[in-house]
Amino acid sequence: MARRSPGAVAAAVLVVVAAAAALVGVAAAGDIVHQDDEAPKIPGCSNDFVLVKVQTWVNKIEGDEFVGVGARFGPTIESKEKHANRTKMLLADPPDCCSTLREKVAGDVLLVERGKCKFTKKAKIAETAGASAIIIINDKHELYKMVCARNETELDISIPAVLLPKDAGSALQNLLTLGQVAVQLYSPDRPPVDTAEVFLWLMAVGTILCASYWSAWSAREADIEQEKLLKDGHETLPNIEAGGSSGMVDINMTSAILFVVIASCFLITLYKRMSHWFVEVLVVIFCIGGVEGLQTCLVALLSRWFKPAAESFVKVPFFGAVSYLSLAVCPFCIVFAVLWAVYRQMPYAWIGQDILGITLIVTVIQIVRVPNLKVGSVLLSCAFLYDIFWVFISKMWFHESVMIVVARGDKTDEDGVPMLLKIPRMFDPWGGFSIIGFGDILLPGLLIAFALRYDWAAKKTLRSGYFLWTMVAYGSGLLITYVALNLMDGHGQPALLYIVPFTIGTFIALGSKRGELRNLWTRGQPKRVCTHMHPSQDDSSVPVNTPS
Repeated sequence: MARRSPGAVAAAVLVVVAAAAALVGVAAAGDIVHQDDEAPKIPGCSNDFVLVKVQTWVNKIEGDEFVGVGARFGPTIESKEKHANRTKMLLADPPDCCSTLREKVAGDVLLVERGKCKFTKKAKIAETAGASAIIIINDKHELYKMVCARNETELDISIPAVLLPKDAGSALQNLLTLGQVAVQLYSPDRPPVDTAEVFLWLMAVGTILCASYWSAWSAREADIEQEKLLKDGHETLPNIEAGGSSGMVDINMTSAILFVVIASCFLITLYKRMSHWFVEVLVVIFCIGGVEGLQTCLVALLSRWFKPAAESFVKVPFFGAVSYLSLAVCPFCIVFAVLWAVYRQMPYAWIGQDILGITLIVTVIQIVRVPNLKVGSVLLSCAFLYDIFWVFISKMWFHESVMIVVARGDKTDEDGVPMLLKIPRMFDPWGGFSIIGFGDILLPGLLIAFALRYDWAAKKTLRSGYFLWTMVAYGSGLLITYVALNLMDGHGQPALLYIVPFTIGTFIALGSKRGELRNLWTRGQPKRVCTHMHPSQDDSSVPVNTPS
């Protein structure tokens, strides 16, 4: 094992935990359409909101494709590209289409500006002038759903309406200066199963699996080392409960409760200060944590083949004793993180982000430990409440889900903040990413790693222990999260809403059934007899129990 400075490790852990906490409950599909739950369906205005592709041709040459959102009124937009009509597009006159058009159009698509009148009024005027469809340029850079007022009655609109964001609409408007423009409107269906979510599920479960075994293996090595000290005749029993092996950080009750306050403050800061420069700061923080995580994982893997380099140390200012293997691996990790940061907008940059994120999570779970079930339950319960509040209840004060806005990076030109694992939706005609927050893996992973450490210390089999069943509970909770995500039409879900009851419930139910709940809740370690302490003749028949 490579030696590390406990101070440096603790600092890295704090950075990682604070960053991961901010996005603890995000599982989302990454759609760009904003929610509008205050606009109920009424007769003549009852369409489901769908994304619409606007394919262009300039002088009969295929051009750019834009994405808009269909209106709640009007006919259903064609889903098959081959069945969609290619139609000439004209700029409305007047541009806002809020009054009668100066000229009739013969089945063309009208491009109009947002203006001040209702969407339905624009559509009725365009339909009366003979238009076959209407494309509206929004006055903001986001997409908003076109709805109807509650008191509207004349909603017999027979042409489709599509809203484009400001930048896309301006680009489409500029195409009209290049010559004759034709457009094709269609809304392809999403596949019934998102393969990206399947891979995310496997990544999350696999990350916790690897991190838990590494954590348990480290704990076992520490126990073996302490056993050797006792065999060598040390009279003083090492204080195992005080902090475990060097460099490990135990979470206590206070830090578990303070988690909610610190994470909420960090999330609000992200929400209020979200901008390009702030995202750059987050990228730097993520790279620092990613370098630490990648280096730790690589050193642990390579130390089996380069044992002399892993066991030879040199003093480095500020960092303390560092192995030669760590010094050799560190430049590669730094270059890897810098390259990802520079090219993070490239199509395949998600691979580098996921590698840095996974190694970072694995390292934190290996370093940070839950000492007992009580602390683990309090930590996850606080995260559970935090998750629900910032995904759902925050809408009452901020009129939007704070956590989802931050996760998607709505107020920046970035594709969300970097503290996420994400996979592109490869077989989805709409593209985009499916994402999961670090906290949805890291926080349950701490409790699951504790379960495996306890099982190994108690010499339990896989079936008679707690690790297998908490792992199954976690996987089931995450699976239900993705089912809910699809039932909710891709709107972000607080994953811990489903994961926490499954994981903690399974742990407590099994502990209660086996009569070990009290020991799990308070001590977190099985009672073992120390065979190296020699009792006196007066109490030779009394076994001496020591903490494991």
